Parts: sequence; C-alpha cells; structure tokens
Amino acid sequence: MPNRLAHETSPYLLQHVDNPVDWWPWSAEAFEEARKRNVPVLLSIGYSSCHWCHVMAHESFEDQETAEYVNAHYVSVKVDREERPDVDAVYMEAVQAATGQGGWPMTVFLTPDAEPFYFGTYFPPAPRQGMPSFRQVLQGVHQAWDERRDEVTEVAGKIVRDLAGREISYGDAQTPGEEELAQALLGLTREYDPQRGGFGGAPKFPPSMVLEFLLRHHARTGAEGALQMASDTCERMARGGIYDQLGGGFARYSVDRDWVVPHFEKMLYDNALLCRVYAHLWRATGSELARRVALETADFMVRELRTNEGGFASALDADSDDGTGKHVEGAYYVWTPEQLREVLGEQDADLAAQVFGVTEEGTFEEGASVLQLPVRDGVFDAEKVASIRERLLAARSERPAPGRDDKVVAAWNGLAIAALAETGAYFDRPDLVEAAVAAADLLVRLHLDEQARLTRTSKDGHAGANAGVLEDYADVAEGFLALASVTGEGVWLEFAGFLVDHVLARFTDPESGSLYDTAADAERLIRRPQDPTDNAAPSGWSAAAGALLGYAAHTGSEPHRTAAEKALGVVKALGPRVPRFIGWGLAVAEAVLDGPREVAVVGPSLGDEGTRSLHRTALLGTAPGAVVAVGVPESEEFPLLSGRPLVGGEPAAYVCRNFTCDAPTTEVDRLRAVLGD
Repeated sequence: MPNRLAHETSPYLLQHVDNPVDWWPWSAEAFEEARKRNVPVLLSIGYSSCHWCHVMAHESFEDQETAEYVNAHYVSVKVDREERPDVDAVYMEAVQAATGQGGWPMTVFLTPDAEPFYFGTYFPPAPRQGMPSFRQVLQGVHQAWDERRDEVTEVAGKIVRDLAGREISYGDAQTPGEEELAQALLGLTREYDPQRGGFGGAPKFPPSMVLEFLLRHHARTGAEGALQMASDTCERMARGGIYDQLGGGFARYSVDRDWVVPHFEKMLYDNALLCRVYAHLWRATGSELARRVALETADFMVRELRTNEGGFASALDADSDDGTGKHVEGAYYVWTPEQLREVLGEQDADLAAQVFGVTEEGTFEEGASVLQLPVRDGVFDAEKVASIRERLLAARSERPAPGRDDKVVAAWNGLAIAALAETGAYFDRPDLVEAAVAAADLLVRLHLDEQARLTRTSKDGHAGANAGVLEDYADVAEGFLALASVTGEGVWLEFAGFLVDHVLARFTDPESGSLYDTAADAERLIRRPQDPTDNAAPSGWSAAAGALLGYAAHTGSEPHRTAAEKALGVVKALGPRVPRFIGWGLAVAEAVLDGPREVAVVGPSLGDEGTRSLHRTALLGTAPGAVVAVGVPESEEFPLLSGRPLVGGEPAAYVCRNFTCDAPTTEVDRLRAVLGD
C-alpha cells in the first residue's frame, strides 16, 4: 500500500512511495505525530540521481523487517534536497559540524521539536569497514531515547545553540579591491593542477564559477596566467571522460584527478554553468574547441533535459540497465573493444579505440572504457571520425536510457536561460534563444504568483508547494537579465526587477546587508540558513550580488547597487582565503571594479543590419558584467535607451561606466575596441 508520499511532486519522493517504511513528507503534521507518539523523527534527505541514496533505499527502506522496526519506533520523514534546500542546508551544517563531513543520503535523528541529536550519511545493512549497520544505529538511537532522554535533549539543545552562534561576520562590508582579487588569483595559482587542469586532487569537480572569475580577471587586467588556467582546464575537461564525447554535456564530477572516470549523473546546473563558461571562453579566445563544446552542451540540454512544458528537467541518473535487468552506474556511456567492433566493424573499431582512448583492459570497470579524446600524434580523418561518432551515438540510443528527474527547479532553469540565450546569440542559433524564452515563459506562468513570489519547483505543469529560496530569486533574475540583453525585450528586465526587489525586502538584513537563504516570512527552521560559499552552483548570496549589480547597471538604481556592494563584503573576507569556494562572488567583484559598463545600442529597428551588427558586437564584448540594451531611440523598453538618438541617422552605440560616457559610435570596430580595453 502506498505511503503518504503518493501525492508529492518530487520524483525522488515518488521513488519511495511503495516502501514499507511509513514515510511522511516534511510537514508540521509529521512532527506533531512524533510528539503524540513520544518518538524521535528519522529524517532521510537525498535526491533522485544520487547513487548511494538508491543503494540505501534498496538495502534498508525496501526491507520489510527493517521497515517494521522503523515504523514501530520512529516517525520517518523523507526530503528531496533539491526541493527543500533550506532543510538540507540546516541539517547538513549540523552533520558537518558534528562529524567533519557530510553527503547524501543524509540520515539525521531529531527530537519532535526538529532538533538534531544523532547524524550520519549512508548506513549499510550489515556492519562494514568500521561502520555500524543501519539496524544497529536504529536500535542504539531508540535505546538512548528510551533510557537516556535527558542526555539526548541536552545534546540536541547544545547543537541548536551552537548553530545559532554561527552567524556570518564578514569584515567591513566593503567590496573587494585590486589587492583582494590579486590575492585570490595567487591562491588559485597555488592550488592549480598544471598537469591536468582544475584545482585540488580527486574527486575533481568542474570549477565553473572560478573559471568565470579567471576569464573576467583576464579581460579586466590582461593577466595571461588567469586565461591560461581557464583555457587549459576547459580543454582537459572537454577531452576527458567527464565530458560525453558522443552526446555532449558534462557529468557531475570526476572520481580521479585526470577527468577520466566520471560520476555519471548529469545535472542541469553543471551543464548550464559550463555551457556559459565555454561560450565565454570562445568569446575571449576564438577557440574552436570552446565553440564546439558550448554548442554541444546547449544541444544536450535542449535535446535531453527539456520538458514538454518548455522548462528543463533537473538531472539524468548515473545508473541505467546494463541490458541484463541490472542497474549499473555508467552502463549507458561506457564501451568495450568488442562493443565497438559490433557497431563499427574491425577497421573502424580500431580507429575509434585510438581516437576515444578505449583499451583492452578498460579505463572503468569490467574491461569497459569511458570515451575520452586523448591528445594523439598524427592526424585523423575528420569525416571518418564524425561518421564513427554518429554510428556510436545511434547505437547507444538503443541502450536502456538513464532515468530523468523531471522536476523543474527555478534556480537551475534561470542558469539555463542565461546560458542558452547567450550561446544562441553568439553562434547565431535563434532556436537556442527561443528555448531560453520558452523556459522563461514557463517560470513566469507557473512559478511566479501575483506578487512575483517564486515557487521553487514544478513538475508536469503543476507548481510544487515549496517557496523559492534566495538562489531561485537570484538565478532567475540573472537569466532574465541575460535574456533582456539578448532579445531587446524590456519585459525581462521588468521581471528581474520584481525578483531583486524581493531580495532586498525579504532576504537581506537591513543593518548589515548580509543575505539569508530563506525569506524573512519563510517557514521557521531551527536556524535561518545562510551560506555565501559556492558549492555545485553559485551561492544564493553571490548570485544575488550579481543580479542586483546587473539590475542597477540597467536602471541606475542606487539601492540595488548599494545592496550588491554590501553583499560583496563577504568576498573581501573570503576571496583571498578560500577563492575556490567563492568564485562567482569574485566574478561579480570583477564587474564592480570594471564599472560594470552600460551599453545602449539604438537603431531604426531591431531587424536593421547596422543595429544588429552593433548589438552583436556589444554582446561579444568581454568587459566583466557589462549590460546591453538595444532598441529604437526613446524606446521605453530600457532606461539606458533614454536620451540616446541615432547619430547622423545611423545606428549608434553608447558606452558608459562609473558615471562617465564615451562619445557614441556608429562603427563596429570602435565599439569592439571600447569594450575590450
């Protein structure tokens, strides 16, 4: 019989609907039930494409005997971390503070007042490598609750008090200057892996936001080392197994230092961020590899993640059926020499093995290899390689596909809108811009209410029940600002304004200018989450700083500019110390130091050839964080167009920064020079 998750919209929760565990969704009623029964709450947090979440579910939550014990002694609450990042953040902070590490599945035991007292991540069904079994943990916690209640509540109270004392103090709330950004670059240089690209050791994550900082720093200062680190890292990732050499798109991370073996799940946020990075790398260098990867990644998102409603799904699973009915990580993506021969024949299989680094012993498991593009001596026939790639992709499409998490997350769709709008504009792909507009339309139609408050998720055209958090407001505003610059439609600037106004009114501490991940009127948790550091995507804090700054540049709004600068105080404090974990904040700080520049392009019509050339040149400018408005003279679509006439009847571009404007120009070359200096 299905449990209480049957009416949820989260694919992750619905995966547990037939568990014998009597799951509740996160709700006041669940904690009321625990109070009534005088039992603790078992909180389990995960997400649909999490490999070890599936493993623990199969081993423990689908086991009848374990479920009966859980149901007798606990109220069990299941949370999708992607739907409730606020709940996840609060308890992850507690887990990391108590154990020094965290991850998913996250397993936390709470009092009926939602105060945590015992923590863990994955627990095996039998004791293993020093880890207790899940049953042992359940029995131990139950015994402590029954026999040492005072001790348990004391521990829980102390944890909550400790968390409450972790409010962020970040110096003097001033924006970072030249010195802090130079120190951040030096810190990154020390952690850079010159042999393999990227930062640190294994596992290695794509450093998307740091790469944006490096590209902006190079654009502003001319620092060659910054550009070298960015371009070499992008090349190594694009040649590695972390990049899907057949279908495009990036996996979540590499388990090794060489980008060879990925953790195969593909997340929307990674691909949106990396699509934009490679497009910006092409803009800076003209690299053909960067162009190819940006377009292939954009095409992957549209082809495999786009939903029927026009939004973008959250993820593709790492696991899929290996053809025998068994779910195996990477089964969809890896190849043996024998499988190459079956599809390509002997001769072409040998060539494919050389091109893609497929070996007899394999680079993954059981003799299979992850496809890469290792640098080889000699030249391959490009047409032949393209034909091999097409045939392998066609053969792969016959394999059982990985599952897809169809929930539409507002923040991640905002990132995808920005990436697709810019990539479409740079490479003359109006279909990509149209895909960005369709996703933006869905967010406005389904995720925004009459007060422009955001709902975090939707699925199958139905809005979820959870309120948007700071990253939703910030990333969707970022997407709308990019769309405004690309399309010349001022309505997207207007919508971005509604969202950043919510950031000012509901997410900002009016005295310090610090930001919270949840709104002032959101559900009260044991602590109001607040984290300025980037993780897999920009933190809500630094994303909000960027959106506030971009909106201020478009409109001249002093409150938004001031709020952006105050928010960047945390970057001044953390940038020189931990630059790898505040890359987007550093990128926004680069935009502040550069102005950012405000570019207004006016012409007789948007379709006019001269207007289009100036507009395209403006979009291709590398000046950090520059904003672009395009339209006819005195158009009310954008404030930047006010008082900007044609010059001698010709289309013209006006460039301003720091309250100073250059003379308008009608020449593409002159505009290019102004935006590149």
